[in-house]
Amino acid sequence: MKVVTFGELMLRLEPAGYTRFRQAESFGATYGGGEANVAVSLANFGVDASFVTKLPNNELGLAARDSLRRWGVDVSNIVWGGNRLGIYFLEKGASQRASKVLYDRAGSAIATAKPEEFDWKKAFDGADWFHFTGITPALSADAAEACLQACRAAKELGLTVSCDLNYRKNLWSREEAGRIMTGLMEYVDICIANEEDAADVFGIRAENTDVSAGQVSEAGYEQVARQLAERFGFKMVAITLRGSISASDNIWRAMLFDGQNCLLSRQYQVHIVDRVGGGDSFGAGLIYGLGTGRTPQAALEFAVAASCLKHTIEGDYNCVSVEEADRLAGGDASGRVQR
Repeated sequence: MKVVTFGELMLRLEPAGYTRFRQAESFGATYGGGEANVAVSLANFGVDASFVTKLPNNELGLAARDSLRRWGVDVSNIVWGGNRLGIYFLEKGASQRASKVLYDRAGSAIATAKPEEFDWKKAFDGADWFHFTGITPALSADAAEACLQACRAAKELGLTVSCDLNYRKNLWSREEAGRIMTGLMEYVDICIANEEDAADVFGIRAENTDVSAGQVSEAGYEQVARQLAERFGFKMVAITLRGSISASDNIWRAMLFDGQNCLLSRQYQVHIVDRVGGGDSFGAGLIYGLGTGRTPQAALEFAVAASCLKHTIEGDYNCVSVEEADRLAGGDASGRVQR
């Protein structure tokens, strides 16, 4: 199985521990980004994962590339050029204090890339699956066009296409997101969303749900999934269901509409070490499960377990093995030392 993902890879800067931005005297540096996180997870699962982006041809661009190489991601289709690497700053929340993210990504290499710079026929050689998120087309009109060209090429070559809606209010408006994403959805087979994405992007809202209060209605989201599938013809719709007790503790589960039935995963209570990349790790787990022939229910359970474990791991990347995710999905949630 070969999976290709396309998006922005950024430098992640954060104060140590739970220090606030205004207290910080130094910042730790790692790398991450939605589609890159998916590629790393898949590589850890033993999948042939390739990441496509554009990076500046300088030491920061090379360091970002090397962060993917470390985990075995194919970086041979990265385009080089542009002026800068995008940056995001993370302040980790705790208890009732929410985490904060600040972006410094305007004018990044991928945001200023031209669609014709990407050779999709070459990138998709031997591939079975293409994945992108709603973050990439939000970066610029050219990035949106590049996504559209990638989707068209993927469908012409017979690849399965998945998209995580991943709405980001700091990148574009709901109206623009709805317009651009609607044009991309005709190429998508599997749609992935969180509790708020469908409402933010397409105006499809779950009944009896208050996300800010941590109240999530499973029945309401079943209707959301069915409406998404009916409107866009998706083969499957997956929605993560996060119940926020606080910034430190969440209830985590997901549902999958497989075209006929809505399946629910088991539920986990998670004490959070780092929640950034949690949704990406779910998407990767679902791609792995479905792409390797697991039943929809088994794929869903694997994806939720893998993403549950990601919440305990520092950084964007989910360095979890298939065996670890399967162990948790199988019921071993004790956290006891493995000897």
